[in-house]
Order: sequence, then structure tokens, then C-alpha cells
Amino acid sequence: MGSNKLKEFQDRHKAVLSDNDAAEVQHKKGKMTARERLNYLMDKDSFTELDAFAEHDSQNVEKKKAGDGVIIGHGKINKKPVYVYAQDFSFMGGSMGGMHNRKIAHVIELALKTGCPIIGLLDSGGARIQEGVSALDSGGRIFYLNTIASGVIPQISAIMGPCAGIAVYSPALTDFILMVNKTSHMFITGPDVIKAVTNESIDFESLGGASAQSRKSGVAHFMADDEKECLDIIKVLLSYLPSNNLENPPYHPNDISSRETKKLQKIIPEDPKKAYDMKEVVNEIFDKKSFFEVHADYAENAVVGFARLDGNVIGIVANQPKVLAGCLDVNSSDKIARFVRFCDCFNIPLINLVDVTGYLPGTIQEHNGIIRHGAKILFAYSEATVPKISLVLRKAYGGAYIALVSKDMGFDKVLAFPNAEIAVMGAEQAVGIINKNEIAKNPNAKARLIEQYSKKYLNPYVSAKLGRIDMIIEPMHVRIALVKCLDMIISKREKKPAKKHANMPL
Repeated sequence: MGSNKLKEFQDRHKAVLSDNDAAEVQHKKGKMTARERLNYLMDKDSFTELDAFAEHDSQNVEKKKAGDGVIIGHGKINKKPVYVYAQDFSFMGGSMGGMHNRKIAHVIELALKTGCPIIGLLDSGGARIQEGVSALDSGGRIFYLNTIASGVIPQISAIMGPCAGIAVYSPALTDFILMVNKTSHMFITGPDVIKAVTNESIDFESLGGASAQSRKSGVAHFMADDEKECLDIIKVLLSYLPSNNLENPPYHPNDISSRETKKLQKIIPEDPKKAYDMKEVVNEIFDKKSFFEVHADYAENAVVGFARLDGNVIGIVANQPKVLAGCLDVNSSDKIARFVRFCDCFNIPLINLVDVTGYLPGTIQEHNGIIRHGAKILFAYSEATVPKISLVLRKAYGGAYIALVSKDMGFDKVLAFPNAEIAVMGAEQAVGIINKNEIAKNPNAKARLIEQYSKKYLNPYVSAKLGRIDMIIEPMHVRIALVKCLDMIISKREKKPAKKHANMPL
């Protein structure tokens, strides 16, 4: 190879890797450059860049730079092979033009072909206006590939700066969205456009900041305090996931399978109306320090997340008695259904920890579509073919019992504590309907009738007699029982009728 050609390549490559201009722009905003993010996220010396010299060919855009504002490639994170792309906000605000979008589409295609997770580090103002429809069409290719890859490979999006317009639709199609508090934003249109169209005044943070999208909308699954924490969360998340839908999740034993769960009786009050923290229950039952919560700030009456049981990755769905008494409502229904479907995509067994009085009643819930949203849980569990175990801790009433416990819904194993209450509704409500006339004549009879109903119906033995409960267990033995149950059904195979796809109640 001629020395001139080699020198030209070395100079061009050096210019590609130069991060000085980007550092000046990003560091002033308290953000890392795209390359700094990749260097922190990826295993040392594992990243290989692709399409490094690609440039746009638009006649309407004078400014050009090798890479066209996005870095794509492959490497490893904790030795797991992944494909990644990182947008460079320092070049035209990370705007998404035709070449920029084709590069992102290319790396998603490679991830899909090789069965590797795809991770996007987004920092973009949206479509590159100067390129017109070509920017929009090529963006459509990204959305198409996100959809094709859904359920085949894990897709993770980290919002590392402002993301607007078409820049937010791709993350919305992926499995998990992470945001950084105070420095990342997601919205369809910014405050200026909203002011012009609706005359509403709002700032960036209130409109689409990490807190708003994590707590109010539920668009974001994780919120980090800074960029490094955000990238660390990605590393932890990947440790629970298989690389694709044909693999099983990683197995990492770090606890004793026969460990007794003696603290449960102290954590869970006997009085069914007293609240407690379900996360304490989760930490006591599952492998030590293995619980990794998802959607922690949204619909907090439900708790979902990953943990390990005897080294096996598990998807946990639990009611949170200290928030809305653990009732199922519109938002928690969406949260649970989405998580269940993700676990089913990637061969992650599900364990429910149930303490629920039912779906939340009320005019607001009805008008917001609790029937439609609540049905999503029924749909997700019925469709799921992974091992499904349900444990009733205290209460399982009505439609919520069907959704989270019923064997006719496809749950493989159902367990209950001796004080579990399984019924259409609580004793007080039931007696108020069944014995309405008797109570009207003699109000003093109500307490006696409630006690009689409770003794007759509100115990797990009624369900056990009908074969609806497989095991009634002491709280101290729950971990041991769950390990044995999982061991017997983890190899479960179940087929559903052939069809193009189902029609979920969206």
C-alpha cells in the first residue's frame, strides 16, 4: 500500500475519532460525548465501529462530517455481544437525516441477523428538516425494524439528551427506555410549538423530562441521576436478559435454595387491612440482592421486575399493599401486561405475589377505560407460555383473582398461605349483598354474618378442595416450595393455535 494512501487513511481515521469539538459542546451542558458514552458502556477495547466514513449526500445541507452524527458498531458489555448506536448532538443537533437513519437501520438489521441485543444512546433534536421527506422515509425504516425485532432481540433505548419528533418513536417501540434526570427530554413537539398551537406555556422539564416521563406517563422505565448511572443500569439490565428469544436467561446461583424465609411472618400483618411493603417480601424470598425493579416510579400499586430464584432469572409481578391497597387500576394494568409480555418473549418464568382486593372502582377509572386496560392483564397471562406460578399471600378477590391466580387462566402452580382469602369479594361487601334484607331488619346481625361468611368462605381450603390451589404452605417455607415448583416446570413447553397474530385490547 502506498505511503500516501496510508497517510490519507490515518488522517481521516484520526479526524473521525477526534472528540474535541463534541466535548466542547456536550461538557458545557453537563453531558458526555457519544464516544465517551460508548467507552464507558462497552468492555475495554471491544468496540468496533462501522460505517465510520459515511456522509449524507443531500444537496440542501452544506455542513458535512464523517459519520453523519451517529456512531454505530458492535462490541461487548460484561462479555455479552451487543450492537450499539450513539447519536452525536454536537453535529447538527444529532438531527436524523437519510444517511444517519440508514446507519441506525443497518445496525439494527445486523443485531437481528446475529441474535444480539441492540442498544441506542439517543441525543437528537429529531428529523433533519433540510433533507425533507428522505429523512422521514428513512426514519420509517428504523421503526419498521424495531417492530420486526420486537420479541426476537432485546431492544434498549437510553435518552441522553433532548429527543423530539421522530427521535422519540423508535425508543417507544423498544423494550426499555432509560432517561437521565434534568438533562434528557422526550416529547413529540417542544414547548415553543405547544405555545403557538395551544397557547399553553410549559418548560422542557415539565413537558418531557425524566421525572414526567417516569412518574406521570410511564414512557420511561428507568430514571438515572446522571449519565454514568444510566449506562450502569443498562449493564445490570443486560445481566438478566438472554441475547435473543431462542436462548434462556443467564443462570447465576448466589443463594441457598433451602433457605427458610422466617422474616415473612413479621413483614406481613395478619390483619388483611394493614399495609406493608411488598418489596421487603420480594427481597426475603428471592436470591439475595437479586431484585431489579422495572418501572419503579410509575403505577406504584404494582411492583414488577427481575430477580433470581436459585440462580434462575424470574419475572416478578406483585401487588403493593401500601399504595392504593394494591388494587389494579388503568396504569398498573398496562404496566403489568407489558412486563408479562416481555418476559414471555424472552423465556423468563413468571411468579406472582398476590395480595389484591380487585380492580379499582370509580367513575374516573371507568371513564379512563379500566375494562379495556384491565383486559390487557387477562390477555397477557393467557397468551404467555412461560412457566407461571402464583402465590396468594393474603387476599385474592374477584376479577383480580382470575387475572393473577386462576388455574383456568393457565397458571401452572398456585400456592397460598394458610390465612389466604380467596373469594368473589371481601366478607363485609359480600354480606351486604347476600344478607341485605336480613341486615335491614336487624343491623346488629351484620357482625355475626360477616364472621360466619369469613369462616365458611374466606380460607384457602375451599379452593384447595376444588383443586384450585396446589399447595398451602407456611410462610417460612415459601422459598423452598417455589424453588421446587420452578424446578419441575422450568422445562415446560406449550403451543398455541397457529394464527397471524392476536388482537390485544389496546
